[in-house]
Amino acid sequence: MNKVSKSKNVTSIAIKLNSVFVRKLFSKFLWIDIFLILFLIGYWCIDLEINFYGEFLLNAKRTFIFFPIESSTYTVVFDNGKTMIKDASSYLYIIQRVVNSIAIIEGIFLLKEIIFGTMKIRRTLKPLDEIAQTASRLSNMTFDEEKFQNLEEAISKISPVISDERIYTGDSELHGLEEAINNLLERMRDSYKQQARFVSDASHELRTPISVIQGYANMLDRWGKNDESVLNESIEAIKSESENMKNLVEQLLFLARGINGKTQINSKEFLLNDMMNEVLEESKMIDEKHIYEYYSSEEIIVQGDIGLLKQAARILIENAAKYTEENEVIMLKTGINEKGEPYLSIQDNGIGMDEKDIPHIFERFFRADTARVRKNGGTGLGLSIAKWIVDGHKGYFSVLSRKGIGTRITIFLPVSSINF
Repeated sequence: MNKVSKSKNVTSIAIKLNSVFVRKLFSKFLWIDIFLILFLIGYWCIDLEINFYGEFLLNAKRTFIFFPIESSTYTVVFDNGKTMIKDASSYLYIIQRVVNSIAIIEGIFLLKEIIFGTMKIRRTLKPLDEIAQTASRLSNMTFDEEKFQNLEEAISKISPVISDERIYTGDSELHGLEEAINNLLERMRDSYKQQARFVSDASHELRTPISVIQGYANMLDRWGKNDESVLNESIEAIKSESENMKNLVEQLLFLARGINGKTQINSKEFLLNDMMNEVLEESKMIDEKHIYEYYSSEEIIVQGDIGLLKQAARILIENAAKYTEENEVIMLKTGINEKGEPYLSIQDNGIGMDEKDIPHIFERFFRADTARVRKNGGTGLGLSIAKWIVDGHKGYFSVLSRKGIGTRITIFLPVSSINF
């Protein structure tokens, strides 16, 4: 089927769809007009009766003569024999003019749809028409042995790790298939790069505590057997580095389980304020070097995994404490924004971050200030874990930071997580 016949088919379908739409629109306008006329007449009649008799009686006898309009009257005989006769011609003429004006506007809308509706539907159907044409071309494509061989050779020459290599056969009929394969290769290469970087970073992070432990073990072997100071120093260092390595491995396992779907989010209803109060008391008990404050304007009941969300809040607080001087305030806050989304935020008066670093803070092993983190500890995985938790709750982060002023990180949960 050639393009001309296909175009005619699309036009024919568009005309049929538009005619159905115009008929439905005309029917809607007609019913609206009928309802409007009945409403206006009914309201006028009820108002006349109330003004004449003082109330509206359902069992009164009513007669409305519509035609001819110039002689139309409305007659009501009440239970006590009292009769009301009102001329309705002037009011019906007013209704007629109102309905005529509305009918003109409706007619313009109908005419617009009749003239331009088919074109609009054609534009809407254009992507479907293109898909149909592509499918038709693919169904009529002749895959001879040479085409298969060329495609196979092009694929065999491609390396999944070299980013600038792409499949190209020079055959226009295979262009769409080439693009699909090349896009798949790009995603595979990106995944490979992320995996390679993750393995490299994890190896680097594990190498440091292992080297420290090995160094102190050698020192113990040489001098620690007889020197108590060397013995105590080595034991403390080995304990500290073992704890760091344990935390790193646990965080790596948490991320691995999360990626593989083995960490389940057990959602239940809880009070966000209570959770933040618990985190506040824990922080005050663990860290006496900073001042912790919590503000909330209202009680917020949300649906989520309280354990995981509490873990995310702790991660943000630990980060804030690392980058904040002693006796400075770290502020916790909960609330609901103008979109109706519940949130919790952690704000510090620390060293802040460069604007260029903010988009990368949730990447694994990323450190905005390596020297400072090395001094205070940290694996560079905490914010990655927090992001996995928030993503699992279909929430998102907002980060506001200024160098030398401080940082505020806010977790927004979806509106649907609020239980009204």
